[in-house]
Amino acid sequence: MTEITPSPHSLQGMGTPEEAAYEVRAHEGALWTGSRLLIAIYAFACAALAFAYFYLRSANSDHLWRPHGVSAPADIGSAIMAFTVAAAAINIYGIRRLRRGGLLDWEVAGWTVLLGGLIALGLQCWEFTRLSFFPGSSGYASVFIGWSVINCVLLVSGSYWTETLLARHLRLRRAHADEGGDRYEVLTPRSTRINIVSSAHFWVFIALIGVFFWVFFYVAI
Repeated sequence: MTEITPSPHSLQGMGTPEEAAYEVRAHEGALWTGSRLLIAIYAFACAALAFAYFYLRSANSDHLWRPHGVSAPADIGSAIMAFTVAAAAINIYGIRRLRRGGLLDWEVAGWTVLLGGLIALGLQCWEFTRLSFFPGSSGYASVFIGWSVINCVLLVSGSYWTETLLARHLRLRRAHADEGGDRYEVLTPRSTRINIVSSAHFWVFIALIGVFFWVFFYVAI
């Protein structure tokens, strides 16, 4: 894999080589820290939903946790979970191929992940129209709607992150080809690789949370 090395002219605008190296390390550290903080923020939100689920289910005040056995459509929920898990698995596979020099494999995997995320998002939105209950009609309904909204936000965030990585890669590849380089040469600076790996970690987090709440709302009811 080819690293992009700043030219002496670009380093002049950045100060001394030591300052430029420090800025690069700071940028890489910000990527690592920011991605993990993003996961932590979403994890706290999901933990609050999990607490509400267990609390309302155990209290079951006036038997209003799940009256009349209402539940969300299991077939749609299972499809959402399956597409999410598949997107995370394909993302991990794409990164492994990229580390071995398989640029095309990673690119195809990235577009597949984006498609899978958008399909899962579409199914999640469609599920809102197929519910047999109204928000706030029961404890189950309230927690489910809260989870569904957070899941939409997670899928939008993961899909947008993947799309920005692919778009930036295409721009770099086009610029490299315009300068006479190989159009299919891997252009992955260290900061880009960190960004790609962080995105994969985020997709794994989305998949784990998806399976977790799928068991709550569709299996253990």
